[in-house]
Formats: sequence, structure tokens, C-alpha cells
Amino acid sequence: MVVKKKTTKVEAVALDEEKLCKLIASLSVDGEADGVRHLSQTLQTCLEVTDPVQQIQLIKKAGSQLEALSEEGAGGALDACLNALALVYISVQAKNPLRRAVASALSSAPEWLQGRTVDSLSTCLSDCLSTPCSEQHPHTIDTVSACLDGFQLGERCINKLLPKVLTFICKVLHEYLHQNRGLAGRHIAQAQLMQSCLAAVKTSMLVLQRSQGALSEVLQAQQDTPGSLLSCYVHILTDDEFVQAVQSTAGMAVVLLLRSVMGSGDEVASVVCSLLRGSVQGLESAPRWLRRSCEALCMSGRPPGVSLYLCHGALAMLSWKGSLPGPQWEELLLLVPKMLLDLDVSVKESSTAMVVARVLTLWSGAALDCLQEQTRLCPPSLQAALRGGSELQRHLLEHIYSHWEHPLDGVRHQTRSLFRNLLRLHRLTKPADGDPAEDPYVAELTHSLMELEWHMRGKYGSLGCLVELYGAEHLLRIQPLLPSRLLDLMGDQTLAPYASDLLERLFVSHKAQLAKRASEETEDWMELWHRTWVNPLLHVLCHTRPEQTTYILDYFLPKLLRCSPSSLAHMVRALQDAPPCRTAAKATGSSSSRGALGALMTCLRAARAQGVTASSEEGLWGGLIPLALLRQALIHKHDQVRMDALGLVCESHRSTEVVTSQEMELIRHFLPANLNSQSPGVRQQTVSLLKKLLCRVKDSSQLLQKRLVQDRDQEVRSTDQRSLHQYTEFLRWLCVNLLEVLLPGASFSKCLVSLNLLNLLGQLFTFAAEPSLLALGEVVTPAHAQNVLHCAASNFLEVKQLATSLLRRLPPPTVGLQVPETMLSVLQAALDLSTSTKPYDSVTAAHLLHLLLQQPELIPVLLRCAQDHDLDLQICPPPAQASQTLLSELNTLAAVRFLLRRLQVELSGAESSLLRAAASFPLYGRAHCITAVLQHLNTECLSRTEQWRGLVSELIAVCYRMSDVVSAVVQSSSPEGLIPMDTDSETSGGLQRILQEIQPRDSNDFFNSARELETPQGDDRTQPPTRHTPPPNADGEDYRVTAQMVLVCCWRSMKEVAMLLGQLCQSLPLHYINENELTHPGLITEEQVEGVGLYFRQQLLQSRHRGAFELAYVGFVRLTDMLCRSGSRALQQLPSRWLAEVLQEVKSSDPTSKLCATRRSAGIPFYIQALLSSEPKSSSCSLLKTSMRQLIALATPCADRNTDGSTVPQVHALNILRALYRDTRLGENVIPFVSDGMQAAVLGFTSPVWAVRNSSTLLFSTLITRIFGVKRGKDEHSKKNRMTGREFFTRFPALYPFLLRQLEEAAATVESDSGHVKLHPSLFLLLLVLSRLYPSPMDGSSSPLGLAPFRPLIIRCGRSAVYRTREMAARALVPFVLLTQVPSTVRSLLQDLPPKPGPEIQHNHIHGTLLQVLFLLRSFQTDSHRPLPAGSGIGEALRQRMWLASRQNSCLVTRGAFLDVLMCLCGSKTSLLEDSEASALRQTALSILMASELITSDSSSAPLGPGTTQYLLSLAQVGLSASVDFPDLWSGFELRKQLLDSLLRSPHYEVRELALEGILRKLHEEEEEGIKRSPLWLDETTVSDLTNMAIHERHHQCLAKVLQVLSVLSSSSELLWKDGALSQKEVLKHLLTLAENFSHSAELLSAVVMLASQLVVELVSSGHQDPGAVACLAQWGALVCSCSGEEQPVEVKLMVAKVLVTCSSTLMTNPQLPLGFPATVSLWRSLFMLLQDEDQDVRDSASDFTSSVPAHLLSKDVAGVSVCPPAALDLSVELLCGMFELWGQQGAGVLALTQWLMGEEDRSDEEEADEASCLDEDDFLFEKGELNLWAEPLQWVKLLHRHLCSLVVSLGQNQGAGAVDSEQVRQLRTQARTKVLVSQQALNRLPALPQFSCTMEHARLTLRHRRAELALDVLDRFKSVSSCL
Repeated sequence: MVVKKKTTKVEAVALDEEKLCKLIASLSVDGEADGVRHLSQTLQTCLEVTDPVQQIQLIKKAGSQLEALSEEGAGGALDACLNALALVYISVQAKNPLRRAVASALSSAPEWLQGRTVDSLSTCLSDCLSTPCSEQHPHTIDTVSACLDGFQLGERCINKLLPKVLTFICKVLHEYLHQNRGLAGRHIAQAQLMQSCLAAVKTSMLVLQRSQGALSEVLQAQQDTPGSLLSCYVHILTDDEFVQAVQSTAGMAVVLLLRSVMGSGDEVASVVCSLLRGSVQGLESAPRWLRRSCEALCMSGRPPGVSLYLCHGALAMLSWKGSLPGPQWEELLLLVPKMLLDLDVSVKESSTAMVVARVLTLWSGAALDCLQEQTRLCPPSLQAALRGGSELQRHLLEHIYSHWEHPLDGVRHQTRSLFRNLLRLHRLTKPADGDPAEDPYVAELTHSLMELEWHMRGKYGSLGCLVELYGAEHLLRIQPLLPSRLLDLMGDQTLAPYASDLLERLFVSHKAQLAKRASEETEDWMELWHRTWVNPLLHVLCHTRPEQTTYILDYFLPKLLRCSPSSLAHMVRALQDAPPCRTAAKATGSSSSRGALGALMTCLRAARAQGVTASSEEGLWGGLIPLALLRQALIHKHDQVRMDALGLVCESHRSTEVVTSQEMELIRHFLPANLNSQSPGVRQQTVSLLKKLLCRVKDSSQLLQKRLVQDRDQEVRSTDQRSLHQYTEFLRWLCVNLLEVLLPGASFSKCLVSLNLLNLLGQLFTFAAEPSLLALGEVVTPAHAQNVLHCAASNFLEVKQLATSLLRRLPPPTVGLQVPETMLSVLQAALDLSTSTKPYDSVTAAHLLHLLLQQPELIPVLLRCAQDHDLDLQICPPPAQASQTLLSELNTLAAVRFLLRRLQVELSGAESSLLRAAASFPLYGRAHCITAVLQHLNTECLSRTEQWRGLVSELIAVCYRMSDVVSAVVQSSSPEGLIPMDTDSETSGGLQRILQEIQPRDSNDFFNSARELETPQGDDRTQPPTRHTPPPNADGEDYRVTAQMVLVCCWRSMKEVAMLLGQLCQSLPLHYINENELTHPGLITEEQVEGVGLYFRQQLLQSRHRGAFELAYVGFVRLTDMLCRSGSRALQQLPSRWLAEVLQEVKSSDPTSKLCATRRSAGIPFYIQALLSSEPKSSSCSLLKTSMRQLIALATPCADRNTDGSTVPQVHALNILRALYRDTRLGENVIPFVSDGMQAAVLGFTSPVWAVRNSSTLLFSTLITRIFGVKRGKDEHSKKNRMTGREFFTRFPALYPFLLRQLEEAAATVESDSGHVKLHPSLFLLLLVLSRLYPSPMDGSSSPLGLAPFRPLIIRCGRSAVYRTREMAARALVPFVLLTQVPSTVRSLLQDLPPKPGPEIQHNHIHGTLLQVLFLLRSFQTDSHRPLPAGSGIGEALRQRMWLASRQNSCLVTRGAFLDVLMCLCGSKTSLLEDSEASALRQTALSILMASELITSDSSSAPLGPGTTQYLLSLAQVGLSASVDFPDLWSGFELRKQLLDSLLRSPHYEVRELALEGILRKLHEEEEEGIKRSPLWLDETTVSDLTNMAIHERHHQCLAKVLQVLSVLSSSSELLWKDGALSQKEVLKHLLTLAENFSHSAELLSAVVMLASQLVVELVSSGHQDPGAVACLAQWGALVCSCSGEEQPVEVKLMVAKVLVTCSSTLMTNPQLPLGFPATVSLWRSLFMLLQDEDQDVRDSASDFTSSVPAHLLSKDVAGVSVCPPAALDLSVELLCGMFELWGQQGAGVLALTQWLMGEEDRSDEEEADEASCLDEDDFLFEKGELNLWAEPLQWVKLLHRHLCSLVVSLGQNQGAGAVDSEQVRQLRTQARTKVLVSQQALNRLPALPQFSCTMEHARLTLRHRRAELALDVLDRFKSVSSCL
């Protein structure tokens, strides 16, 4: 991407008029030499002109003239010229190119003149330094800095004035320090002061560096100035109010001053060491004045940051290259990292952690500088300290391991750089440089890193450093499968960048290493490289899900091709030779792989984008891919394959590459099937790629036009002209097709893509009406514009915005808004929508008004509309020839005024009757439209300021009135159910009756049922109101209202008030008086802004409804942003004042306070959040720090505050803290307070008050997310949301003693002698936090923050009497046991178990211990992938305690847990124990199983009591492993039948279900392995048991599972039902009865459909077609059709799709029509319904139909290929038409499809009208709308019509195509004519612009009319064909 370079602003010289006149007069000289006269004239002209560019040119000319001057004749005029140049140089602002030009001119002065030049410049600068005006200080500082920036004369000038310069800088710094004390709360002013202070300190450093020679003279003459300067530096360092950038620079300045004063000897290092330690010892060698200034740095209470900044200064300002001057330097070099590592433990702020990491990296660079010059001169002690394995290196590595997962990218980057430098230090200091495998330090480090979890991001950078220094082969020797492992990780978005970076380092390094050895070896090294890197990539691309390989395309593949472009040929060859992927056979939706075709597209796309392949001008991508293959890929089922193919077509390395006709044809093939995609990512990629293609069209067309102008041969000219003609045709085709799909009923996704592309066409080309080469205005018709206008009525905001944007681009005549009548109708529609009770209608109204604001004739139309509504609207028409800016302003002013008048009228009505307003004219729509209109107003150049000021005042007043009307509802204690009393006394009696009628009593019916409210007529108010339905043309007196409507009206009105007030404050210029008494004119005053702020305060602190205060918060945020950035001092201080007030109110807990103590403190957290987040991030965030300390103090329980009065403040504090920790805008600034917040949350659980505990829970949850990150997977315990104990306690050191102490207290309460359960309140939280930690192999054993002290406490928690606590303790123990310590820990835990039963056994203790053993073993099995070490003693310990699994143990829970442990050790193929030990355990477990209650038939011994089911399931797991999963391991072949029989006949349904799941899993595994035969391990008896279960099972889940098992078995062999007693027909009847009785169970229904379908296929294949079988087949067909309905669950529709795909060749494409014509056609219709289903998985599954159809029925291009659903729908309809011909049923087929086309609407128009009115009656405020947002009825109708027309033509060609009932044709024609006529009449009766006023009715009638029209067209064609037959 090309980034445009930021241009520097050039400004002219700005001098006051008097000084300018004097200066020009001084240059008016006569009698001087010609050169001087010409120079003075040039400077005069320069000062007189105002164009800065001309001034620069004249200055350059003056420089040339100055350079050419001779010494003769140089008088006083020359001094005037030099003075003028010097004055210009001093006066020009910083970074103005004019200053650089003047410096260049002065530098060109000849040598004899340079002294006078310096004198002139010194005089001007001296005057500038003497200026008392503080406002000029920043400019003067910049001038001093500029003099030292490559300007030799300026440097001489500074040296000349050095005492004065230093004095001036001291004075400025003192002023800044004084000003800083008075800027509390004024963040913008404070930030500006910090910038000025930073510039002053930097300039002082520059002066010191460039004036070393003159500085000694200054020190001898006066020591006060350097001392004062040093005092300023020290003050900045020790004052926390200064931002880090200033303090860090001051730290460098201190060391620089020390070096300047004391030189570079050993003394300066000694002084710096003393300052770092904070000790006065060692300062003796420094001068007295310096010691006196440094004493403040040696105070005991200095901030910890002082050491950090001094370390930075020592490293940056002292020279470390070469040999060190003395031992003090060596001490300093080793002291710096020690100080930094000590700081690292105490650092809380992330920004400080960033500085620590940067300074440590700087230190490692300095250490490298010491060693790289001459290692031999480096002291041996220093070399030993810096070598790998030393104590210093170990501490630094611990720092690295603690910070490489830091949330700040900068910290992670610096940590990686530090690691690389440590490795380089080790290489420089070790004795010899040999093989890394022979270096024990490097080998151990590498193995440790490789053993880490791959989710740790720091691992990748560290391995990359090893690759960089030691090569890729070093890692490949240790882990040869490293490339495949890293490619697997590329599916994770969070890890993909890191994995790809490491992969790139690896393959680049590996290639270099192989190439280096190429001459020594005969093997083809490139082939080895391909096998290592390319082949794993191709395997992943072919066999992994496409969505998991997205990041391979983005991150990895381009890098690989850049490294080795020649590898593309290897990729293409390998993929073309690869076997075809079995996608069609195995795919179930989007989960299957893309196959070789998709992989080929991916590789070619990446290669083309990188410019590796040949351009398409030289043939289609160099002939690498056939065109047919690309056409397949463009409509492939998988999204990513289509996107890759499209990218291959659209992307190019050159933007001017000509788009070929083949590429345009491919786009024509791609677009129709890909516009309607539900995936946002696919839509975005489609638009992005087509944008690239359109940019190519634009750029290449310009190139072609340029070439046509040039003289070239005729052949080239004709080729270019043909290309341009093809461009024009293609763009017109694209434009028309995109416009034509925007029909009523078009899906959201299609509208979104089409409108995006049309807007792109408008941006890149033009819709202008005048003819030009690529103008598209001619193809746009008024009907197209109407379609786009219809999109503005969409419920989707993005579609509205795109449609409005496109309408402004279309040719105005086609849109027609210039016509007054059209404009009036659009305006009226907008006004009607703005009072709709449906909230999204007001958004549509705003977009329509935005369209009208661009029209010049809007004001007359507004006046006409105002006259119609009897509004007194005083609007002046715009003047003739008004500019577009003025016209837009006047239109906006008129529109806002008009809306305001309407709002004021309606507001008056709402003040008397809020109920009527909520039902008839809710206020929020008008307010929303006003806000939207103002958003498009450019407030910087308004001309009617007085009118705007008055309007703003009115708007603010109306907002307050609106708020007063609705605030009673949203501020009530129960806003959701409140109906307010109206204030009009005349209607109060009637309203009492209304409230009585609609008041909720004992049901929730009130919220759903509307009540008709009748306004009382006459004076009779005693009659009870009667309910009735108002007539269709009611005059508005009758209305209906629900509590929902009232509430929505109120909170949305509050929302719009907030948004409007926020918009006014944020966008309008402020009228204020600044500190210099200068008035800044504006439209909104300070008093108005402060009033708005007080209003927001009231709403946020008193509103109870979440919608109201959340949206008030949005407006308040706009206000606070404006306050901080305003120029008004009073407004800048408001946030700090308001914050202090609200915190005081929270603390006071006054009973009269209106603060909401429930609803999570309602708007209070939002109010404080808005105030704190308005602080600039560059400031010191003092408000945040102060507030957090106060809130944490309130939130933390305290013994002396444990009263009822302290509860409410504590709850408020907890809720506010939760909001602040969640606020992303506060970023890392809240991290220092996380430890305290966690302590407050944990301690809050000990409160006896429920409200405190509840708020503590919410705060704790927020902190867990804040610490460990947002959950990045479904697994709650995923390692992606965990961190090592070292990292956790390093970042939050205060939590280490706190958690340990709390856990000790909690663990002490676990065991109770009394037997009563004692549950410590915080125990669960503690275990939850600890379970998120894990030990790292990189942790040292001597770490002060080790996890070992927690381990015994967690083990003790496992003895709790609470089951959940024991489970949490087991889970929490796992992270605290290193992988190598698992065997010993497990053995010690097992030895704690009792070896034999006894009376004092604690089963809670036993169960907790067994759970801990189980979790540890599972963790070891997952992470280690290897058995336990020999001699671990675990097997022996288990055998000694085998009684726990037998009947000797009376506790069933511990029996089951012990069996789970046995299964973990020996139940899988990869056993954790040795084979002999595992075998012995299996035999023991098997004997226990055979003697257990699960196998024995003794019903009296059946276990009862707690844990029965759990125990039986554990036994069943053993039985399944021995009989189904691994019978060979258990030697259980002879017991298999008995075990399975016992499991399947168990009286417990859980056991039966588990057994069936195990059998089903095993069958699926064999199916995936390609085993087609009947499974040998299921004998006839077991199969008979399964068939009997299918008939007699009563439990639904078990029945569903057994039917699924039988479906799998039936696919491989024919089943015998009841040993042959039942026929397949009888079984089918039974299944159909099941489906009818259990249609509510999706799982059971799916299983029935699948098994019944297989039986149907077998029946049809067998040829038995008796009447009973035919009836069953018809019933089955009806079942399949009913299960494909839109209302069915997704899993049922997925099963139906699978059934239709598998049965297609047998039933649907069978030439014999086994089901008969009507039933077969109904199956086809079910397929079409599924292909248009809303669920993408259902559509994808149904689209596999095309790949299972016999190949001879489809064209070669698509045969056997899975295509996307739209393409599959088109192909399927075409195939059905072909099947009609094959069946000889073309006539019947035409009639059947024509009935589909018309729709099954046989109802009368009256019935439809009644239904529509009924829908309106019951219409809720928030309707769900259409169920299917993907299907497009009009597009489906057009598709049917197209294929029907082709079928009719084919019918005419085949004259014997089946008989047709002429009477049926006549009836259909009559119906079609009637529908056309009736629907057209209904459309004509709709009001103007019906798409806005009655959207659903208009869409329904349009669809009905179009259906009937197309059906009539087909029947007319059919009639003409039939008459010819």
C-alpha cells in the first residue's frame, strides 16, 4: 500500500505592521554597491509579498546574492540585510520550510561575512530571549533548537549566548513547573504544557551536547545556572504529575549534565551508581553545587520511577562502546539490570512496564557494544556475568518468561529483542563457537522451549531468535514434524501471525543452509526442501476445513512463494496428480475439506497476487489451469474455494493489466450464484475482490485510451478498441444485473453486495447521463431507481445507507426527486414514518430527509407541507444563484425548523396525554430526524448564525420538555410496567377507568394484549369504557396502547434527547471568552453546555431503565469529549468537579439521595465512566488514579464500616469498579488497580448482605476476563485463557500473599469434626482463579513467587463435603503440578487412601483424592503423550486399594471414581502403564465388572442411593471398553456377547444410551476407515437385540440412538427384524407411526426418517410393489415433504437433505418412477425448499445432490462436483425438466411447475384481506417478520419461469410428450388472469410510495402479481405450442 507523505504546511512571515514597515524602510538604501542593493531589493520584495512559496523562492535568490557579495563596498546596508534575514529566521514558526530556506541563505554567506552574520543572528536571538511574554516561550525554545539542527552559524550563535540561553531555559522550566501546579483538571492545557516542557528539556540537552567547549567557561563563571537547571530536572523526575516522556527525557538530561560537568571517567560512573542506589555515598567526587542538587534524588521516599529513568539516561547518554574506562563502569553496567529487575516486581502501570522492557533491551545492546569491540579487553568477571547460565542471565530469562505474554505488543517485542541479545551475549562470551547441539546451555534452552504449550505466543519469537542465530536445522533435528505442527496452528487467528513468522524464519533459514551445502551433497536439496515445507502445506490445504486455512493464505503462502517462486510449479504438479477428494460422499455442510481443486485455487491466487504467475495477457495464467476447472471453482460449494478462484481472476500484480474477455466471462459466470451469501466475510471478500477488478478496468482503460492517442500500428489499435468496447459492454451488463436483483423481497445479503458494487461503479466510473466511454447513466431506468429507493425501506441500516448513497449518484432524472409532486410524496412519507410506533421507521425517515436536503426546491415543498398542516413556518427562500454550501445550510435550517414545529405541537399533546402520544405520535422519531439532519451540517461555515442561535436555544428547550414528559416512566422504580397518569384534569376521570382496565393483575397478559382506548364523548363519564375494534378509516380518536408501547416511547425519547443534546454540544462551535479576554463567537454558549451537563447528570443518576441511561451515556460521552477539548477554562474544569460531587454523594449514603441502589447502580457507573474516559491518554490520568483509590477503599470491607449505612456505598463502588475495568477506552491504565479490585471482590463474598455478594460476583467475573482475556473457545478451561503462575504473580504481586492467606483460611474450614458442612464464601473464587494458572517448565525452583505453597492447601480443599468444591479443587491442582512431578504426586495421593475398609473412613476425603488423581492423570495423558515412567508405583498402589471398586465399599460415588481412575490408566489403546501392569489391572477390573450389579441378575442387590447412575455409568464404560472399543486389550472376546447383552438390557436408560453411543461411535469409526462389510464384533444375537429395542424401546433418546445404529447397519447389510418375523413393510409402517407420534422430538424424527428411507430404497430395489407397499411409499413421501418445511428444526432438515441426496438415483432420477409422478415431484419440491432454506448448513447439505446424481444426466462441467446452493438450485430445476422428458411427462411437468409458479393460493381476495387486517390487529411493536431472510421468492419465480419456457419449447419439439388435461389448462389460465387483475387493482389502491407506508402489503401484492403474470405467460406459450401439436 502506498502511503501519501504528509506535506509540511508553508506559511508566510508574520510580523506586526509597525515592525514590518521599519524593516522594509531599513532596506531602502541608496549609494550602496550593486550586490548589496540587489540583495536589499530582493528582501524588500520578499517582505512585501504574502505568498509563502514566493517568499521561499526570493529567500533562495537572496542566498545566492549573499554568496556572490565581495568584501568591497559592504557598508551598513548589508547589516540591515543580515538583520532582516535573522529577524525572519527568528520570527518564522517551527517546521516551516521558510525557516530552513533562511538558514540555508545565511549559511551561504562568504567566510568574511560570517562573523557579522552571527552577530546579527545573536542580536535578534538575544532580543527574543529577553522577551518577558510567556506565550512566546515555546517559539523561542523551538528557535534555539532549530539553531542547533544542522545550522553551523546558529550553533556559533548559541555558543556565543550560552549563559543567556541556559538562563532562559532555566527560567522557562521554572515557569512550567509553577504553571503545572495550577492546571489540575484542565487536561488539554496540561497536555500542552507537557509538550512544551518536553521540548524545553530536549532543547536544553541539545544545548549541553553542542556546547561542551563553552560550557566549562560558564561553569567557572557561574554555577547557579547549571545547578538551577539540574534542580528543574530533579523536580520533574520526582513529580508524578509529569508524564513519562518528560520524566524519561529528564533522566537522560541529568546524566548528560553529569557527564558534561565531570567528563567520562570513572567518577561519573560512581556518581550515577550512587544516584541509582539512592545513596549519597559515592557523590564525594562531584562538585558541591552538583551534590546539593542531587540530594533530592537520594531521598528515601523518592518515586520508584526515578531509578528507571536514571537507568535509561545512563544507558543512552554514556558511551559503552569499546573497553570500559574503569571498574565503576563495570559495576554500573551490572547494577542497571539489577535495578530494573527489582523495579519489574513492583511495577503496576503497563506503560512503566513498557519503559522497563525497553530499557532492559537498551542495556543488552550496551552490553553487546562492550563485547563486540574487543572481547579480549572485557574483564573476565564481566564475561562470566553475561554468559548463559549465569545468575544475571537466569534472572533476565525469568523476566522474559514473565513478560512474553504481556498484553502490550511493545512489551512483547522488547522481550523478544532482549532474548535475542542474551543469546548473542552468550555466543560472544562462551569459550568456543561450535555446533549448538554441543552447547549444553543452548540445547537445554531449546528443549525447554519446545516443551512449552503452543498457545504461548512468546514461544514463537524465542524459537525465531534461535533460528536466526543457529539455523533451522537445529530445531528440525529436535522436532522433525515442526512444519506440520505449525501449519495446524495456523487455523487459530490469535496464533496465525506468530506461527507464520516462525515458519518464514524456518524455511528461509533452511533453504539457505541447504543451498550452502548443495555443492557437498549429490541429493537434490530443493526436493528435500519441498518435502519439508511445501508438501505439508499442500496436505493441510487439501484435507483441512477451508475456514481453518484462511490465515495460511493470508500469512504463510505469500511468504513461501516470495522465498521460492519456482515452488509454484511443484505445487501445481502435485495437486493435479492428487486423487480427487471424497467431498461429496462424506461432506455434511461446510465441515469437509476443499480438496485438490480448492488447494490449487489457493496456491494460484497467492502466486498471482505476488506476481509469480504470468499475466493473463499472455494466456490464461500461463496455461497453468484449464478454464473448465476454474468455472467449477467459481461455483464450488465451499466459500473459500470460490473466493480463492475469484481472487485468481481479479487480483493482479499490475493494476493496469488488461482484463481479458475470458476473465469477464468468468465474472458473468460467478456473479449470479454468489450475490446472496449469508457469510459477512464472504460478502466482504467478494466486494473487495471485485473492487480490485473494477480498478483494473479503470486503470487499464486509461492506459488503452492513452495508447490509442499515440501512433501505433493498426492491429494494436484495433485490439485496444476491442478491449475498450468489451469493457463498456461488461460494465453495462454488471450495472443492469446488479440493479435488477434489487426487487421487493430481495434478501439482505444480496441487497448489501449489489448496493456495495453499484456504489463502487459510481465511485470509479460515473452514472452521468451524458454519453462517454465508461458512463453508465444510459442503462439506469426509472424502474431501477425505484428499486433502489425501495431498498431505503429495508429494516437493515447498512442497506438504507448504501441505497441513500447510491440514489445521490444515480442520474437525477431517473430518480425524479426534482419533480415537486414526487418530492412532496417523499417528504410526506418521511414525516409519516417519523411518527411510526416502529423504531426503525424513524431511521428510514431520516435517510429520506437526507436525500431531500440536496434538492434546491425543498423549501417551497416544505412551505406547502406546512400550509397543509396549519403550521406557521417562517422560512425565507434561498437567493438566486445560491452556492451549494449555502443551499445545503438553508435547506437544513428549514427542515430542522419544520420538524421542530411539528415536534412542539405533538409535545403539547403528549404533555396532556402520554398514552395517546405513545400510540399515535411517539416523540422520538421527530427528534431522531432532527439529529440526523444536523449530522450532515458543516458547522464551520454557517452564514445565518443568528437564526441558528435561536434555533439551538429552541432545540435545547424542547429537549428538556421531552425529558420532563417521559422521565416519570424511566425514573420510576418499575419502568417496565408503569402507565403514567395524564395531567389534564378534564380527562382524568376517563383515564382512571382506562388504567383500571389495562392494569395488570394476576397474569402477564398485559404486556402482550393491546387495549382499545376510547376517548369519552360528551359529558357522560360514568359509563365504563367498552372495547371495540375501530373502523378501518378511523379518524385517529381511537387508539390502542400497551405498556410496551409506552415504555418504548419513553426510553427512546430519552435516547433521542441524549443524542440530540450530545450532537449539539459536540458539533456546534462554542461561544466563549478565553483567558486573554478574547471572544470566540459560536452558536452554543457555556451556560447552555453546563445546563446540558447537569441534565445528563440527572438522567444518568436517576434513570432506572437500562435503555434510557445507556443511551444517555452515549450523549454524555460526546459532551465530556467536547468539554476537555474546549477553549473555555470553566468548561475544562467541569468533569473534575462533577466527579468529586458524585463520589461524595456515593460515599455519603444519604437516605434522601435519589441514586439507584438496585439495577447494578443503574446509570451511576456510566456517569463516572464517561467522566474518567474523557481524560486524554497522554495525560497523567490523575482523575482516574484518585477515583480508583477512593472506590477501592469504599469497595473493600472494613471492620469499622460494617454497618447498614456502609452497604450502599460498597455496592455502588463495586458496580462502578466493574464498569471501569470493562471500559476498553481506559485500556491499560486500570491494570495497576486490578490486584486491589480482585481483593475487594473476593472479600466481598464474606459480606452477609446479598447485594454486596452479588456485586462482588459481577466484579470478579469482569476481572477474570480482564486478566485472562475474553474466552477464545468453547472450552471453559482452555489453556488459551490461562497464564503461568510466574507471569500472573509478576504482573499482580500483591495477589500472591493475599490468595495464599485466603486459601489457608478456606482450607482450614474444609474438615469439620462436627460433621456439619462449612463452606467458606471465597473458596470457589479462589479455586477458580488458581485453576487458570499453570506451571511453566521455564520456572526456576528458587522463585520467590513459586506455586509450591499453594499445592498442599488445594489438596486439602479436596476433602470438602461439597461435591462441586472437590471437583474445583481437583481441577485447580493440575496447574500446580509440573508434568514431571505428576507420577510422584499421584502415588502420594493414592497412598493417602485407606488400604482396607474401616469405620472411620471419610468418603468425601476419598472422593476428593480420587478426583485429583483422575484429573492429574488425564492432564498427563493429554500433555505428555507417553506412558508413566517405570517404577512409579501407581499400579501397585491401585491394586492394594482395589476394594474401593468392589462391594466392600458402600459408597457408590467413590466406587465410580475409582473405576474412572482405572479406565484412565488402562482403558485406552495408549496405556499410561507398562503392558504387563496394565494387563493385570484390566483383568482385575474385568472381574469386578463381572461380579457387579450391572452384570448379575440379582435384582435385590441392585444399588440404590446417591451416585447410583454415576457408578453404573462408570461400570458401563469399563464394559464398553472391554466389549466394543478394545476387546483385544482386555482379552474379552468370549465375554463380548454377555457384556453387550447386559448393557443393552439394563433397566437404567442411561446405561442403555451409553452403550448405544459406544456402538454408534465404533460403527462411524469403521465407516470412516472405509470398512463396508457388516461388523464382525456384532453377532446375530446382538443385532436381534437391537432390532427388538427398535420395536419396544420406550425412552426417546435410547430409541433415537438404536435407530441411528440400525441405519448404519442397514447401509452395509440387510437386517432381519424379530428374526424375520416382521417384514420390511411392517417395520416401515411402525417407523411411520413413530414419526407421526413423536414429531416433537427432532433427534428421534431424524433417526426415523433416515432408517425409513433406507427401508424404502430396499423395497423399491426389491421390486415388491403390492398395494400396501405403495401406500407406505406414499406415506413416506409425505413424511419427507413435511420434514423439509421451514418450521422444522435444523437437524431434521439436515437429515432430510441427506436422505434426498442418498436416495436420488434410486427414487428421484429413476426412469421407472417407482413412487409415481406426484410423489416424485413432491420430493423434488422438498429438495428445492431445502436449497432455499435459511440455514446455510441445510442448503450446503442439499447442494450435494448434484454430486450424487448419475453423471450422464448432467453436463461434464458440473458432473460429480459439489456446487454452491444457488447454482445447485438452478441445476436441479434444469435436471427436473430433463427428467420430465425422460419420464415422458413433459405436459404434466409443465402444469405442475406452473402451479408452483402461481403459488398454492386458492383463497379469495376477501379472505386474504381479512388475514392482512388480522395481522395488523395483532402486530406487535417488535415483529419478527419473515422467517427466511435468505430465500427470495421473486428470484425463485423468475428461475422457474425461465426453465418452464425452455420446457415448453422442448415440448413443442417432442410431440408425444404425454397427454395434457385441456380443462386443467383452461382453469389455470382463468386463475392466472384473475390473479393478475385483482393484484393489479390492489396495487393501484395502495397510497403513494407504498414501499414505505405499507411495506409488507406492497411486497406481498408485488410477488402475487408477478407470479400470476409469469404463469399466464407460460400458459400462453403452452397454448400456442399445444395448438401446433
